[in-house]
Amino acid sequence: MDFEQLNLDKPLLNALNDLGYVQPTPIQEKAFSLIMSGKDIVGIAQTGTGKTFAYLLPILRQLKYSDQKHPRVLIIVPTRELVLQIVKEIEKLCTYKSIRFLAVYGGTNINTQKQLVYNGSDIIVATPGRLVDLALTGILRLKDIKQLVIDEVDQMLSLGFRQPLLSFLETLPTKRQNLMFSATMNEEIEGVIAKYFEEPQKIEVAPHGTPLEQIIQVCYHVPNFNTKVNLLDYLLRTDGELNKVLVFVSTKKLADDLFEQLKNKFTDDVAVIHSNLGQSARINSLRQFHEGTKRVLIATDILARGLDISDVTHVINFDTPETPEDYIHRIGRTGRANKAGTAITFINAAEEEYQVEIERVMNKAIPYESMPSDVVISKMLTDDETPKMIDRIKQKKGKDKHVPGPAFHEKKEKNKKVNLGGPAQKEKLKGKDAKIRTYRRN
Repeated sequence: MDFEQLNLDKPLLNALNDLGYVQPTPIQEKAFSLIMSGKDIVGIAQTGTGKTFAYLLPILRQLKYSDQKHPRVLIIVPTRELVLQIVKEIEKLCTYKSIRFLAVYGGTNINTQKQLVYNGSDIIVATPGRLVDLALTGILRLKDIKQLVIDEVDQMLSLGFRQPLLSFLETLPTKRQNLMFSATMNEEIEGVIAKYFEEPQKIEVAPHGTPLEQIIQVCYHVPNFNTKVNLLDYLLRTDGELNKVLVFVSTKKLADDLFEQLKNKFTDDVAVIHSNLGQSARINSLRQFHEGTKRVLIATDILARGLDISDVTHVINFDTPETPEDYIHRIGRTGRANKAGTAITFINAAEEEYQVEIERVMNKAIPYESMPSDVVISKMLTDDETPKMIDRIKQKKGKDKHVPGPAFHEKKEKNKKVNLGGPAQKEKLKGKDAKIRTYRRN
């Protein structure tokens, strides 16, 4: 099937033609007619399979010109980067259509966004936090929402957005179409679907946990942080195929530490992105990586979900993610659009249990590569890797704390009496209280 065979209007077909898109992906093909029918949809597909167009094409096909102020379509996503990406996709598809769309996210001046919301829009793409802020002001009104899209819902729940999301589901008009798209599914998401969706149709393009077949996966046994830095440095210097490399780390601190280690050796080649950076710094890092002016982008898992970064040749897991879902999302940044990709994972002893679970879910072992002989095995540990003695000292002190010393004597029997609060004692206390009151008056 090609896009001509879908029930698309001429403006959308012209836009797709300009973009060079001819055939819909399986998720796009399966979702189109179901969304057009007005049914609630749950779409599960791997990253890089075209989930965004799967819901945008039928939504834009049905959306007609209007000058009303209040939005009719609400798309909720977990990160501001994903907001900007989806808005960019809408802009591409609306080249020949008069559709108003708006990006709403934190980290920018809320008063500017208030004015934009007040001016009116047909589609709002938003992160949950800023959406709550604008709704509470009363400027953003959601009474006319006809279609709700929740994209990357699993990450949204894991980031702590469960309550804002459920609040919106309670307050939105009951007569609406719900569309949920994600790469993974769990019991919590199933509970949300059961409560708020009406007989949803499920579309699953690939089995849960199965990575893209065109991704070559390898791993190295690496004992510690400094050796991982040495190995990464070696691979970037010696492997000419590492042209566009995403390096994933688990924490913002680790991202900054690794960037400090690499920036002197690869000054013009390395950028970093995480949620503690300012909005402009994050956008610049993404833009430079997109355009190829930066060869390496160090990122936390904020980028593993949903963002479409084209032509990533390699994903390097500097540390092994704790869950198979995060691993799948990370490596899914490469091997996109039918292009080959490589995922390299550094695994230390503590991370081996994560590897076992990842391989169990994938039903596939990750082949080992031998450590290159030129890589220096460091014996120097970071503060986080150094065994802590302080807890043992505290435990020892705590253990000895209540052991009686040589000068300890048991109390005499008369001194072991316990005040049980009888009438005589109460009268005695009452007398003491009277004396205290008299003393204070004087």
